[in-house]
Amino acid sequence: MRRTALCCSLAVALAGGTPAPAAERMPERQSAAWQDPAPPAESNALADAQRLFYNGHYPEAAAAAVALRASDTDDLANIELRTSALLFQLRGLLDGRGNAKAAWDACASCPELLAAFSDDIHRGQTRTRAMLEANPKDPVALFFLGKLDLNYIWLQLGPLGHRTGWNEYWEARHSLDTLLEDHPRHVRARVARAWIDYIVATRTPWGTRWLLGGGNRKQALASVREAAALDAEFFAHVEAEFALWEMLVREREGAQAREVAHRLGRLFPENRQVAAFISAHPPERPAPR
Repeated sequence: MRRTALCCSLAVALAGGTPAPAAERMPERQSAAWQDPAPPAESNALADAQRLFYNGHYPEAAAAAVALRASDTDDLANIELRTSALLFQLRGLLDGRGNAKAAWDACASCPELLAAFSDDIHRGQTRTRAMLEANPKDPVALFFLGKLDLNYIWLQLGPLGHRTGWNEYWEARHSLDTLLEDHPRHVRARVARAWIDYIVATRTPWGTRWLLGGGNRKQALASVREAAALDAEFFAHVEAEFALWEMLVREREGAQAREVAHRLGRLFPENRQVAAFISAHPPERPAPR
């Protein structure tokens, strides 16, 4: 299902991205029994690129993804990783610079990055849409189409400041909802779908929220918590943890955000944003008796 442009804006650029009501109960994070999944012992090219990405080395992650292209130019995991790395590069260059157009005009490297991002988005969308023509329930195609659409939306409505991407918004929502109907424990889909709820709930007025299908920030945060607690492949778990951390920061849940940041910092010690957050939020001292 696709809908045409709406006369409103989701002025947001968030990082990667979870919902569907969860039947599972999240284990207490404070429990000594809780252990984060261990990183995969084996090294492969895509995993190495993912480590670069989560350590905040976005140009290197994008370059590593390109180096894998010789074997399969339509590798959806590769395309999604590279577009995410390019998105974060553009966010770093454009966010917080005031006027979006002025920031763009002052950025010498941005046009090349945007061209690379657009090429990969279109390649991935074309591939996944063709897969869904053959099998409308293909879980791989449903997830990657939804995730690539979200990357496109986040770039347009965030760093670029464009009021566009509504067709992609509805396509992403439909793809992820369809996937989660059959695979409710799909961690990455839950994370992506939760970001949709959170964006709508926090970045749009009530009337626009209704037009966009509603949104619930508490449900979005709860869904991300549950996704982060599910058994999952290492990097799927990491994506959920980063989403949980960012939502907790936005909700000003300092103590919980600090706990998640420490877990992420142990796994990705080179991530400067995580390290800066930990440094700026030391543990609270117990009150004197």
